[in-house]
Amino acid sequence: MSTRLACVVFDTDRPRSVANFWAELLGWGVTVDRPDEVDVAAPDPDGHELALAFLPATRAKAGKNRIHLDLASRSIDHQQVQVDRALSLGARRIDIGQGAVSWVVLADPEDNEFCVLEPREEYVDTGAVAAIVVDTRDPVRLAEFWSAASGWPVEHVGARMAGLRSATGVGSWLEFVRTPEVKAGRNRLHLDLASFPAERQADEVARLRAAGAVPLDAPGGGGAPGQMLADPETNEFCLLRPAADFSAV
Repeated sequence: MSTRLACVVFDTDRPRSVANFWAELLGWGVTVDRPDEVDVAAPDPDGHELALAFLPATRAKAGKNRIHLDLASRSIDHQQVQVDRALSLGARRIDIGQGAVSWVVLADPEDNEFCVLEPREEYVDTGAVAAIVVDTRDPVRLAEFWSAASGWPVEHVGARMAGLRSATGVGSWLEFVRTPEVKAGRNRLHLDLASFPAERQADEVARLRAAGAVPLDAPGGGGAPGQMLADPETNEFCLLRPAADFSAV
């Protein structure tokens, strides 16, 4: 295993504004603040490895995102506190056909859907983000691909969902939920992978392609921070170049 899951990337019209929303909501800090990218991550000593990155969008949001975040709560009262805080920061309640459920469905200031979950035993030690959730026609197939890509083992498989988690037992789950909708257009949220320093990117691209990925052109004709690829259901992701490959800013 030579790559790791590095971050969830949001394409946004106002990267700094949306990053500030998520930093305030999660209690995380801004770790990168540039005109072309704003990153937020959990503060030490939480030690959760996954970051959120916010980049300038190249196209408008159309329809429901195929990737969203589920937020954890410690109690029913804490769930309500989380919802109230999100609303005070600029979120809004939305109806995506969820019906009467125990979680609350919201959208951030740029209409990216997310859920505030009721307390669940499997998320007691995840930190603020319980799970990164991906809509899919085939949860098992996509979980197997992303297990190969991220190095996270498949921890549970059910009739409509499969889940991965880091072998360290720290941080969010990566979950794949069966949905009948077919992907259309480019995702506004995607995942970034990073390779370990000793690995050649070309070798990692070849390994990911053997697992089922396909290469893509970078949006806007270039400038991507690595190799753009798509998983077996055409969800875009980026294999980041090693830090030494980036030009100084």
